[in-house]
Amino acid sequence: MSAIYLSSAYLAPIEYYCKLLAYDHVYIEQYDHYIKQTYRNRCVIAAPDGALALTVPVVKPDTPTPKCLMRDIRISDHGNWRHLHWNALVSAYNHTPFFEYYMDDFRPFYEQKYTFLIDFNEALCRLVCELMDISPKLSRTTAYKTTFTEGEEDWRDAIRPKQASAPKHPSAPEHTAPFIARPYYQVFQERLGFLPNLSIVDLLFNLGPESPLMLTER
Repeated sequence: MSAIYLSSAYLAPIEYYCKLLAYDHVYIEQYDHYIKQTYRNRCVIAAPDGALALTVPVVKPDTPTPKCLMRDIRISDHGNWRHLHWNALVSAYNHTPFFEYYMDDFRPFYEQKYTFLIDFNEALCRLVCELMDISPKLSRTTAYKTTFTEGEEDWRDAIRPKQASAPKHPSAPEHTAPFIARPYYQVFQERLGFLPNLSIVDLLFNLGPESPLMLTER
């Protein structure tokens, strides 16, 4: 049995979903320290003018130490971000083949309020898996592990924004190669060129039911 440990992520990139399918069990870490400028509260989509990062504003609990567990991070209402994110998704994907087909599944996430970021991320992840008809075995961690047994891999901080591919991670097997995205149709591709490893919604809105075919690593 293989298992992978991943950080929580907001509409995670395609590489993240490749990992969901590649392992028998997926553990989403909730006892790690929250880190800014990661996929924990950020996704990247293909906007008409290029790649666009959407960031969920968060509030840390009032603790005596600057570090905070991911499970305790709350979502802020600052800046009317739900309205801005939804409008950005509509602007970016309204002309894709499958946006109208899926939009009513995603819209409620930008109309109702979630208290904790990890709950919001998990609910979106499970929705995406359901829409793509994939069934990874997902569960949250019950403690923060520092040692791993054979068949377990730690990728909690190996998939990050602003890098073309995942670096060699200390716990990854030696044969693990950098992630190479499989090209697929993108609505702005003629103008922008192919943008790799965007949020999973880019793949879903462009390819629809064929999306899982792109979730194998080469």
